[in-house]
Amino acid sequence: MTRKLFGTDGIRGRANIYPMTGEVAFLLGRAVTAYFQGNDPTRQPVIIIGKDTRLSCYMLEQAFSAGVCSQGGKAILTGPLPTPGVAFVTQSMRADAGVMISASHNSFEDNGIKIFNRYGNKLPDSVELQLEELILNPTQIPVQLDGQLGSAKRLDEVVGRYIVKVKQALSEEYSLEGMRLVVDGANGAAYRVAPLAFEELGAEVISIGNKPNGRNINEDVGALHPETCAEMVVKYRADLGICLDGDADRIVLVTKNGKIINGDQLIGVLAKLQIEKNGLGEANEVVGTVMSNLGLEKYIQGLGAKFYRAKVGDRYILERMLKTGSVFGGEPSGHIIFKNYSTTGDGILGALKAIEAVKYFKKDLDELVSEIKLMPQVLVNVKVKEKVPFEKNDVISNELKKQEKILADNGRILLRYSGTEKLARVMVEGANSSEVDKCCHELAEVIKKELA
Repeated sequence: MTRKLFGTDGIRGRANIYPMTGEVAFLLGRAVTAYFQGNDPTRQPVIIIGKDTRLSCYMLEQAFSAGVCSQGGKAILTGPLPTPGVAFVTQSMRADAGVMISASHNSFEDNGIKIFNRYGNKLPDSVELQLEELILNPTQIPVQLDGQLGSAKRLDEVVGRYIVKVKQALSEEYSLEGMRLVVDGANGAAYRVAPLAFEELGAEVISIGNKPNGRNINEDVGALHPETCAEMVVKYRADLGICLDGDADRIVLVTKNGKIINGDQLIGVLAKLQIEKNGLGEANEVVGTVMSNLGLEKYIQGLGAKFYRAKVGDRYILERMLKTGSVFGGEPSGHIIFKNYSTTGDGILGALKAIEAVKYFKKDLDELVSEIKLMPQVLVNVKVKEKVPFEKNDVISNELKKQEKILADNGRILLRYSGTEKLARVMVEGANSSEVDKCCHELAEVIKKELA
């Protein structure tokens, strides 16, 4: 059965246009509550509701909360909180589910809703399909009346809880005393939390992207625009720049020289730290995705570990971890999971572990990342009207075969659609940079002519 509402990271779209409307949020609140009630309609599931700083979060937060209350649940509203913070608070409070209202790295016009179970794990596809069925057929949800209705309240101390938790990721033998950090909160969910976390560990923090107004999330700041942070790092002679995205589940780092670190190279550094200090668990593998650079895979193998490619999305990385007992993984966009500390990507945690790697290996970050030799890789995004299966378009299929023949055994091509936007992603990787670039743009141009 094909999903109609949920993508790779919950439901996402332009705010106030289907499916990101107050009506759908209300029905989703009802559906989630009914799902966690199970066969006992008198049960009152506890649902944690967090959000980022988008203007539309007010609308969606209230609508979802109303749905929870109408179905007899207890809604607990945290206010702006990073996605990993919502996952943690859900676990910590032994709630039945956690909900994050955010469109992550998208601009403020978009919004999204993603859901965690009581263990802080994103819901599997099978459960999302059940929720879709209830949303699209709300008469299947029993109506609650009178004293069966639920309640809602705000919880103010969750920010402190999350800060205490995330600081535990840094080994006790280290502190941030004497470090100057530029921390870019992307005017998003971590605009207040991130600077506090690093300051409490002893760092001098220069904050940017910390003045949200409902419309400026991810605008020229954060993980999507690390060049802003890079300029500040050089200007203030900082030791490190830390760039988060709108919901703070991804990280991009900037070295003291203003160099923006590639996500796969950062994963390589953190994998080496994990292997040397704590190991990779029974599976002895690092979990990446189909987008991970072949150079990272070879580097991990050179460290004596295996490398597994999951589907794109940190939820699929975690699914692999839960299946095999793996404890570390990530994707080049900056989602990094240390399973012993978090159940989802956590930008603040990733930054702390990178600082720990610098201190543990006694090397600058520039030197550490230089050990990971990446293959030339080009990614082009093409806006499309509809996500038509590539194999059903003969022109695209023939062009793909042609380019694969040119690359032969010296590269690979990956075509996929974004799970959250109407975009076709064309990724080409290989030994020859000019050949890779030419192949990628020629294929992208064909897709543009056929589907744009």
